[in-house]
Amino acid sequence: MDTYQPAPLNAPKGRAKTLLEVLAVSTKLGVTSFGGPIAHLGYFHHEYIQKRKWMDDRSYADLVALCQFLPGPASSQVGIGIGVIRGGLLGGLIAWLGFTLPSVVALVLFAFLLQGFDIGSAGWIHGLKIVAVAIVAQAVLGMGQKLAPDKKRATIAVIAASITLLWQTAFSQVLLIIAAGLIGLWAYRRAAVPEAPNLAVPISRTFAVLCLILFFGLLMILPLLSRGMTAGWLPMFDSFYRSGSLVFGGGHVVLPLLEREAVPAGWISKEDFLAGYGAAQAVPGPLFTFAAYLGAMTKGVFGAIVATVGIFLPAFLLIIGALPFWNSLRKSSHVQGALVGINAAVVGILLAALYNPLWTTAIMAPADFALALILFTMLVFWKLPPWVVVIAGIAGGTLMGLL
Repeated sequence: MDTYQPAPLNAPKGRAKTLLEVLAVSTKLGVTSFGGPIAHLGYFHHEYIQKRKWMDDRSYADLVALCQFLPGPASSQVGIGIGVIRGGLLGGLIAWLGFTLPSVVALVLFAFLLQGFDIGSAGWIHGLKIVAVAIVAQAVLGMGQKLAPDKKRATIAVIAASITLLWQTAFSQVLLIIAAGLIGLWAYRRAAVPEAPNLAVPISRTFAVLCLILFFGLLMILPLLSRGMTAGWLPMFDSFYRSGSLVFGGGHVVLPLLEREAVPAGWISKEDFLAGYGAAQAVPGPLFTFAAYLGAMTKGVFGAIVATVGIFLPAFLLIIGALPFWNSLRKSSHVQGALVGINAAVVGILLAALYNPLWTTAIMAPADFALALILFTMLVFWKLPPWVVVIAGIAGGTLMGLL
């Protein structure tokens, strides 16, 4: 079995040079990576693998498979993993900062613009809401074709969508994901598992276990510590940490979780929530930075920091905790079967979010539906980048506001 071994670092000068290189490349990706998680993985492969040979292709595919299995932002976790393999734990942190900070800054500035000028009812804001409908519809279509292409998985997706719409509680999605994993475990228990290459990482299994213990410990302790609290940073941190811990399938799927955390609590109106989500499509980097917008709308810069750290911390703990064990887990047909069921349920959860809150809030008239169809066509058939579609949605919303 082949194992990729990263080049040794010469401390301290060589290590500092390597970390600066990681920062420079990840920041370049953070400024230029438009198009969502799948596009990000293509950018990563070009910059990290093809141009710089930091990993071989088989090891990169292995890392991508791990991050798709774990909850959290898959593209961010891949970037963190590459940073860890290249420069240790500090390399992982620097890779995340470079990739994430540009979009965090952009969305915080948008939040201040929205608050400072009282433009929540402007036509172009409504256009952003319609953009969100088109982009999530595209995500549902693409994920459905890939993750629920047959009768069994499509049935899981439809049941998950129905339950999500009819049983809207804080725990419904968690229970759905667990149930779907158990169904997949049973239904696909005899499926063949392809041979996978080993992936060498500079992390001990002891440290990995400590990270996993911290991940589950915070998931259980934070709700207890923040119980009965309606203000302050701790309830906010708890909400974003749980959202980052329970999202399978990428950035779009975090939408319903965050909506149920932020809107009922009164942190933000549903209209401003959807306007920010539409704006998040126009900036490069991970969609999880939408949390920075929500935090800034609630508690300014401090809120943005709390929300961003809260939603990304699970990604760190999980990727670091799982990397040393992934070579063994990938060979298990039980693990692969559970993943099949979970991914199908994720499609259903996102389909439910397409209806509520997106459709019910943004599509209020025939003109809204017409604009959504145009934007969807631009994305799916014309293959235009999301930022072009965002501009078109803003223009369309502004024009409808003037008529």
